[in-house]
Parts: sequence; C-alpha cells; structure tokens
Amino acid sequence: MANLGYVGLGAMGGNMADILMAKGHTVTGYNRTASKADWLVRKGMTLAGSPKAVAQAADLIFVMVTNSAADEAVMYGPDGLLAAMGPGKVVIDMSTVSPAVSRKLAASVREKGGDMVDAPVSGSIITLQQGKLSVMVGGTKPTFDKVKPILDDLGPKVTHVGDNGLALVMKIATNLSLAVQMLAFSEGVLLAEKSGIARETAVDVLLHSVIASPMVVYRGPFVLKMPAEAWFNVNMMQKDMLLALELGRQVDVPLPTTAVTNEMLTTARAMGLVDEDFATIFKALAKMSGVKP
Repeated sequence: MANLGYVGLGAMGGNMADILMAKGHTVTGYNRTASKADWLVRKGMTLAGSPKAVAQAADLIFVMVTNSAADEAVMYGPDGLLAAMGPGKVVIDMSTVSPAVSRKLAASVREKGGDMVDAPVSGSIITLQQGKLSVMVGGTKPTFDKVKPILDDLGPKVTHVGDNGLALVMKIATNLSLAVQMLAFSEGVLLAEKSGIARETAVDVLLHSVIASPMVVYRGPFVLKMPAEAWFNVNMMQKDMLLALELGRQVDVPLPTTAVTNEMLTTARAMGLVDEDFATIFKALAKMSGVKP
C-alpha cells in the first residue's frame, strides 16, 4: 500500500482519491475549495492546507486540475509542490494541459531530484466507477514501472505511450473525437426528428446501430435529458479542442471536423450553455434547426 497525495479533488479527482483509499492506500489531499473535500475527509483522507503540505506528506502525488495555468499554480510558489519536492518523490499529473507546459513542469520536478509523468485518462466518472478507465502515461520507463501498480487500481488499461508530453498528445487526440462524435450524433437525431421521427425513437435506433461507440452509448441519452451536473462542461471541452487545433498547426495536421465542432461549442457559449455538459451542442444545433431542445 502506498503513501499518496492528491491535489485537485473535483468530481473526477475526488472520485479517484476515494477509489485509491478504498484500495487501502493512504491519501493526503488538497483542494482550492476545501469544503468540497469534506466527504473524503469523512472517509479517512487527511486534508492538507497547501500543495506543498501534500508533497511533504506523500511519496507519489497525483494532480488533476483544470488547465495549464492551474497546473503551474499548484506547482510553483512558496506553497507549491516544488517547494517540498525531493529525491524519490513522483508527481503523477492527470490534468489535460498543453504538452509543452507539462514538459516544463517535469523538468522543474527533476531539478529538485524527483520525477514526473503525465497520466491523463480516457473516460468519465461513470467509466471510473465501472472500473473501465483507460490511463495514458508519458515519462521515463523506470518511473512508469514505479507508478503503474498504483494506476492499475484506477483502471484496467494503463499504457506507456512514450516520453513526457506524449500522453497528453494522445489524450488531446482522443478528446477531439468525443466532441466530433457528439456533434455527428446530434445531426443524425435532428435530421430524423425534423423529418417526422420521434426523438426518443431516433436515439434508440442510433444507440443500437453501428455508430454506437462507447461515448455515444453513455452520452447519447443526454439529448433526451441533460444531467443535473455536467460531466465535462463546454469550457473544459473547448479547452481541449483549442489544444488540439494548436497542436495540429504545430505538426501540420489539418483538423477540419475539430474546427467545425469547436465553432459549435462557441455557439453553445453564446447561447448561455457554457456550464452544461458539452453534449449541449445538441441544444445549440436544435435551436439553429428551429427545433425545441
């Protein structure tokens, strides 16, 4: 059993910390809004007052924050992770951020004698709870071998994809397809509905057709009823789409469907849907089609 730290206890990070404790690991956690971690404290997690305090208490420190700026904020400064980083400590950064920023952070950790891997995941809270999460890891092979047994506790598929930053490339490549699939699914539903087929019937047929990928199966029903709390909101998805478009420019890969889908996310923002799950692009397209969402 390992002595773990967890910085960033939002919906996904908090559920991961919960699972790690259930597996018998000791977890010291930090969240910017401490009250959101109360439920984990009741389950046995130790709440720390800063990222630095987490690094002081733990050997392997998970990080899951919203973007590159937040990642740098928990790493640097007098109360950041780096202030307590040293030999033998490893940062497992599960945040979806710029690969360049991640590589910079990894270099800073190594300067302190520790090491870091980027380890973004493919899946949602439901996937995590079902034990079907997929983890991609970028970093040195010896460090990957060190952290893999812990990552195995979070999901059955843990893959070393290469050097630092490359797991984030893989994550970005994965996430762009989620939004593109959701838009294509929405187009199909609305085309059927406006032609006279009940929305519920169209959804049922599509979910039992050859286009029913795992993402479509668990998010497709959102066009009938959106979840009360977003699994992955418009802001978060558009951040990943913009990372994809920037990476595409850097390596000269055209991303036409990504670009169009990104514009639909902007449309959703303009309609005031920014805090809803990104599946709300269905609502945006429905309004454009003259159909009641």
